[in-house]
Amino acid sequence: MPTIDLTGKAAVVTGSGRGLGLAYAHALAAHGASVVVNDVDEAVAEQAVKSIAEAGGTAVAEVVPVGTAEAADRLVSRAVHEFGRLDVLVTNAGILRDKVLWKMTDDDFDAVLTTHLKGTFTCARAAAVRMREQGEGGTLILVGSPAGQRGNFGQTNYSAAKAGIAAMARTWSMELGRAGITVNAIVPVAATAMTETIPAFAPYIEAMRNGEPLPGFLRKGEGFGTPEDCAALVPFLASGAARSITGQAIGIGGDKVALWSHPQEIRAAYADGGWTPETLADAFPTSVGAELQTVGIPAPELPEA
Repeated sequence: MPTIDLTGKAAVVTGSGRGLGLAYAHALAAHGASVVVNDVDEAVAEQAVKSIAEAGGTAVAEVVPVGTAEAADRLVSRAVHEFGRLDVLVTNAGILRDKVLWKMTDDDFDAVLTTHLKGTFTCARAAAVRMREQGEGGTLILVGSPAGQRGNFGQTNYSAAKAGIAAMARTWSMELGRAGITVNAIVPVAATAMTETIPAFAPYIEAMRNGEPLPGFLRKGEGFGTPEDCAALVPFLASGAARSITGQAIGIGGDKVALWSHPQEIRAAYADGGWTPETLADAFPTSVGAELQTVGIPAPELPEA
């Protein structure tokens, strides 16, 4: 079994003051990386740094909301100033502004896209510039979501941003491959403040907080666990053991890890000379339309009470 050792590497993890981001930062530090913790709340960021230090790791805080090029430059510059380099970027920062389409405002849409999608773009661009200058490769880990893979009711903005993040991972894996920089999207599923709002999960998350383990049908069947369960994927992808893995969307949660497929044609039909509305109406139901795809995140399969 290979040893995952990130000693000498420096990482930036956006949105890492709490939740999944904090778990990613802890996992990187536990395997030897020095980490720039990022959050919009200074007290939260400093507490995260303290918790990493108490666990034997090395971290500093950079308090700035991601989205702008200036914020991205600050994060990269902090890593270089403190640790002399940048090897790993994890773009985890995000917010939610959930509403159905007809109630979602421009501000709701723009705020989520700015943090998730533009924040991923600006931070990845700044990191890529630095990694290419160093000439030693690097790792970009973009945080996606099942909502970006399948859509989710009430999350137009979030689903669009996460779908874009998966597409950027595929694109950047091609653009940065010659520089030895791997780019992957991860699709975590964990007990967080967001998933606690799902009624089916809420009682199990509450029981977990009271010291009870999550049941096996959640950890295996739903791939649902703690933020720490998801964190293992980050140091692995940042290590030499994953140098051949790039352009992928990898799900993790509970006891489960999975590879998401990329969108592809599943059925085709042809008409000599092209199609008309009438020939489409005649042929579609028994050709291409015979295998229409489902949408949304499947409801968890819970045992009967």
